[in-house]
Amino acid sequence: MPLIIAVLGILLLFLLIAKFKLNAFLSFIIVCLFVGIFQGMELQSLVQSIQRGIGNTLGFLVLILGLGAMLGKLVADSGAAQQITTQLVAKFGVKHVQWAMVVTGFIVGIPMFYSVGFVILIPLVFTIAFSTGLPLLYVGLPMLTSLSVTHGYLPPHPAPTAIAAMFNADIGKTLLYGLIVAVPAIIVAGPLFARTIKKIEAKPLKEFYNAEPIPEDELPSTAVSILSALSPIIFIGIGIGAEQFLEEGLLRNILSFIGNPVIALLLSVLIAIYSLGLAKGKEMSTLMNSLSASVSSITMILLIIAGAGALKEVLIDSQVSDYIADSLKGSSISPLVLAWLIATAIRVSVGSATVAGLTAAGIVLPLASGTGTSPELMVLAIGSGSLMLSHVNDTGFWMFKEYFNLSVKETLSTWTVMETLVGVMGLLGVLAINSII
Repeated sequence: MPLIIAVLGILLLFLLIAKFKLNAFLSFIIVCLFVGIFQGMELQSLVQSIQRGIGNTLGFLVLILGLGAMLGKLVADSGAAQQITTQLVAKFGVKHVQWAMVVTGFIVGIPMFYSVGFVILIPLVFTIAFSTGLPLLYVGLPMLTSLSVTHGYLPPHPAPTAIAAMFNADIGKTLLYGLIVAVPAIIVAGPLFARTIKKIEAKPLKEFYNAEPIPEDELPSTAVSILSALSPIIFIGIGIGAEQFLEEGLLRNILSFIGNPVIALLLSVLIAIYSLGLAKGKEMSTLMNSLSASVSSITMILLIIAGAGALKEVLIDSQVSDYIADSLKGSSISPLVLAWLIATAIRVSVGSATVAGLTAAGIVLPLASGTGTSPELMVLAIGSGSLMLSHVNDTGFWMFKEYFNLSVKETLSTWTVMETLVGVMGLLGVLAINSII
């Protein structure tokens, strides 16, 4: 019965989100109540379980996501993203413009949410494609591949960070392994795949093509732009290096403190406020209003993550997770492959990569400790599966279709294939690392 209840709960979640278009947070809470009641939990204990799941999940993530949104806003509004793109194209040249877009998407994608990065960089893609005479998808798809991979694989993005917290995975190791897995996934699904679809004609929407870029004399320098966007990675890397190579002492403690993701992001935001704002003559009040707007934009993301955390807690407290884990322990399938398959199934049904990743994590959580599998690789396996087979129930699918003026069939043969390649390459990368460590 626990397995049947869990399956029915997931199906109900799919139905509420995909069929009835109910808000994902409300859907999660309804499914929590459904699973808890039919598993025989006391009503007060069920409510407490939901509250505990939300609290435990958001306690860490509010800081990460809030600071991440602030940094992304500063990078976007200052023109740093525009500067990074134009300079990379100038350095790489027209012949290698795809690689310039890959690097741009990766640099901008690390601190910025996918949808924000998409909207900010798309006008630049249109401009570059027009000025070089290259096919629009040939230029744009590599950049979107980078954005998608950073969104699905790498902290401080919502789903990877939340899943890492669920599994008690080391954020630094998750980021390191994620970078190793991300590179081949981006190369295959981005530049290489984009070269096979040159015949598909995409046309930019007129209103986006006419979007005015920030004047060049108002942009921050290239060095400031790149360092501001990458500063969280630099600080986290310093912390990892200190823990690996320095002996116990004051210096190691300080550097490890700086490398903590929360502190790394806080320092990055403070640096960006000066380097991308005050140093360019912007008023502090203007910058603070901008940051307030950035945080308000992630409210629903936080609620969806909170709902997924509540479902995870209910699955654990009602012993559903333990039952599923015990049932799967005898399976010959690798826990990494199993986690990837479950995330893929949920992604196909629900559409949201974030919902798919967090829901799959709640289901397979006991497998990590029960089998000794690396929690960091479990995070990446789930993240890879959560990007698979994006189709008509995914907002990213429609953003891509509308911005590039494609038909549904063309979007399936480009966007959906790209996302699937990213997911498959991610799994292969995770299995390769697992065989080594």
